[in-house]
Amino acid sequence: MKFRATAIGFTAILMWSFLALLTAGSGKMPPFQLSAVCFAIGSVPGLVMLVLNPARLALLKQPPKVWITGIAGLFGYHFLYFTALRNAPAVEAGLIAYLWPLLIVVGSALLPGERLRWYHVAGALAGLCGTFLIVGRNGIDFDGAYPVGYGAAFLCAFTWSGYSLLTRRFEAVSTDVVTGFCLVTSVLSLFCHLGLEATVWPATMFEWVAVIGLGLLPVGAAFYAWDYGVKNGDIQILGAASYAAPLLSTLILTLFGFAEPSWRIALACLLVTGGAVLAAQEMFRRKIPAQSAAAE
Repeated sequence: MKFRATAIGFTAILMWSFLALLTAGSGKMPPFQLSAVCFAIGSVPGLVMLVLNPARLALLKQPPKVWITGIAGLFGYHFLYFTALRNAPAVEAGLIAYLWPLLIVVGSALLPGERLRWYHVAGALAGLCGTFLIVGRNGIDFDGAYPVGYGAAFLCAFTWSGYSLLTRRFEAVSTDVVTGFCLVTSVLSLFCHLGLEATVWPATMFEWVAVIGLGLLPVGAAFYAWDYGVKNGDIQILGAASYAAPLLSTLILTLFGFAEPSWRIALACLLVTGGAVLAAQEMFRRKIPAQSAAAE
């Protein structure tokens, strides 16, 4: 059961690796409109389950703090992420946004009962150096052409890491509530779109496929898989595995022609991912003794 749940959780990481590619290929749909459409599509799997088993509707009754945390996390993260990719190169924006695993590790170390150690600081500094490589063109000088995109990507990373840390308090909450998060986020995005944006629909079949893919996978099924995996699987393995997301995302973007291979991107990816793994080394050390004891 635990192995199966962990494997299901890992599929969320794989789906999130396609988020940058699908967003880059989704055309010129403005962020709020894209968010509204994708979250509406993402709620479909949960709605199907509720229709098949109406008794599960009772599981949507949760305290206000659960709803506030979930909606703020999903709505805030994706709006910022879509905004970043619309206003900065896909690889740079994606890698900055994928600092969230590092922030989760450092943030977890500051929780009650935990201590901030040297490798947490070293990992954070390595990630910071990687970020300078991504957004800098001459040393640590920032490229003035993309301030909105880079700023949104940074806020994106902080939003998702904060959401992930807060939701650890709600381990007993059913995964069915993710359906409600998606629906409310879709409605909020629609209101914002109608008040702030001009409607732009995908112009080609490829762009429609990308939008539908976003809604079904990284903005849909991935949230259900991650929620189930974290609550029923091995959260330490899933936490460590999430650091593969920026590397996979960059490789996918390069493979599909949205980015050119370069030493700068390769080194930045190594620093960001390596720094996160270094900061999380205590997770690995805990697993080894546990496995040895089980073998004895």
